Amino acid sequence: MITDFDMDAFVTATLAEDLGPGGDVTSQAVIPADARFAAVMDTRDAITVAGLEIAAAFFRRLDPAATIELLVTDGARVDKGTNLMRIEGSARALLTAERSALNTVQHLSGIATLTARYVDKIVGTGATLLDTRKTIPGLRVLEKYATRTGGARNHRMGLWDAAMIKDNHVAVAGGVGEAVRRARAAAIAEIIVEVDSIDQIEPALAAGATRLLLDNMPPPVLRGAVTLVGGRVPTEASGGVTLETIRAIAETGVNFISVGRLTQSAPAADIGLDFALA
Repeated sequence: MITDFDMDAFVTATLAEDLGPGGDVTSQAVIPADARFAAVMDTRDAITVAGLEIAAAFFRRLDPAATIELLVTDGARVDKGTNLMRIEGSARALLTAERSALNTVQHLSGIATLTARYVDKIVGTGATLLDTRKTIPGLRVLEKYATRTGGARNHRMGLWDAAMIKDNHVAVAGGVGEAVRRARAAAIAEIIVEVDSIDQIEPALAAGATRLLLDNMPPPVLRGAVTLVGGRVPTEASGGVTLETIRAIAETGVNFISVGRLTQSAPAADIGLDFALA
């Protein structure tokens, strides 16, 4: 479920960007005003689906009387060639909304699909996959919805919901312990501390860190760090995690693994909309 998301505002802004001051001049010139089309949205890839309701909202905005049937639900893993949606309505409206609808469902399904691949790699290890704040500006809520749809858990939604003390914070504050103490003094409930060396672990814990982000550590070092922490706080591995390395990282005993490429590097799913005269 998409929470804290203004669907109407998103659809309005996206269509305004595409239509500009002149509208869809091609459809207005080429398609008769009373022409009708039926269409099927299908996938040319095996994917995890995300964003169908948003795609449907574009069609409904331009043709409130359109008939729309969602054939699968978000989160479904479907094979190449699967039909996702059937629509019927005003040809001008459907053609005008087509690209906005497809862009959205292709992008979100691409993220959900890549996320599901990462989740599959760590099944049975006890580790939980997290996303990051490495999202396209303005699309964070949607992209994090897509990672949830693919099976990950959301990390921070923004700068406001937890402290994350990283190397630059430590440098300015004068040390790991001092940075954590300041966060504690500010009454921040969750204090995540990035550590890139074993010798930072005890100072961070002593000062009151509530989670340790073990950054860019190879599996043998991660395993030692997890042993040293000894379950006192949850541990999170991050930095350069790939599909090839995530299983070994998960098997070190870390509680969480955060992967920026879920949103940074996911390719768009190949999804199309094929029209036929109704």
